[in-house]
Amino acid sequence: MAKEKNPRNRKQITNRKVRDSGSKLIFGNAELCSQFLRNYMDIPLLKNVRAEDIEDVTERYVPMFTEERGSDTVKRIKLSKNNILYFVSLIEHKTKVDYNVSMQMLRYMVYIWEDYEKEMERQKQGISRTKGFRYPPILPIVYYEGSGTWTAGCSIQDRILHDEAFEPFTPKFSYKLIELNSYSVEELIKKSDELSLLMLINRLQNSSEYRELNLPEDYPKKVVENSTDELVNIIARVSASMLRHLELSEEEVTEFTEQVKERNMAVLFENFKDDINLAGAIRIAREKAQTEGRAVGLAEGRAEGRAEGRVEGEARFMKLTELLLRDGRVDDLTKAIADPAYKEELYRLNEIK
Repeated sequence: MAKEKNPRNRKQITNRKVRDSGSKLIFGNAELCSQFLRNYMDIPLLKNVRAEDIEDVTERYVPMFTEERGSDTVKRIKLSKNNILYFVSLIEHKTKVDYNVSMQMLRYMVYIWEDYEKEMERQKQGISRTKGFRYPPILPIVYYEGSGTWTAGCSIQDRILHDEAFEPFTPKFSYKLIELNSYSVEELIKKSDELSLLMLINRLQNSSEYRELNLPEDYPKKVVENSTDELVNIIARVSASMLRHLELSEEEVTEFTEQVKERNMAVLFENFKDDINLAGAIRIAREKAQTEGRAVGLAEGRAEGRAEGRVEGEARFMKLTELLLRDGRVDDLTKAIADPAYKEELYRLNEIK
């Protein structure tokens, strides 16, 4: 594929919400969500959360989502037998800061608590009015991947007039801000999990930012070599989101993601120096994969040939042994065992193939 001087001339992408969808893939997967809670939240109660403890209940709360909030997710997490947590993630992919997300988060939280109350009332009428009734905790997260700095306050009180005078009567809560660019490359590489790689991919806004990452050569390989096929597919889809953001053609995006699915991440990222050299990175990854495949095939072929040769040689010698013993030629048999050249001569004289 020839290099193009101007990426603007390429086939344009119609889906302009690709950054949003890439983030939703991250929080939509239970394994990645559990990695996030264990390794990025610094909350002891969440250190043992597993993928099987997480239930996606986003569809249950669709009525509270507006069209522009279609990437937000809600998870119900089992902390113990009778102890649950709700995890709400708001995805902010826009460069412009949304200063009203604290109010949106409060709406989500109240909606979830009301729904929980109704669920408990269906199980036992009147329970919500008893002294011991408690609502489950909600962990509110705002995941911001914009290139700028998040300047909105994280407390709902920042949105209320005269907050100091009426502080006792104002709801108090803060959301946890996860600012994608606040993590250093070194911090993410040290975590060495699939989520760290996805966060690095998702933060790329242009090709020069990739060059500045300076990833260790073995980092992408280590991350994907033990990943499940499902997680590798998510890495491929988030990579596609990033490439579309760089306005690459669908053909190039498809070729790149196919190589990701083949787990050729290390070669791809090592050679992907800028957005107009993508074809070269794909070609190098494909050639290396083919070379490694041929090497494996040759090694397997040689091993298989040796095995087949041993089987054929053993069968041939058995025929010679039977013939010599039948004729009482024990001395010839003894000499054949000790002298390979004499054994070959006996094969020829007795026409044993």
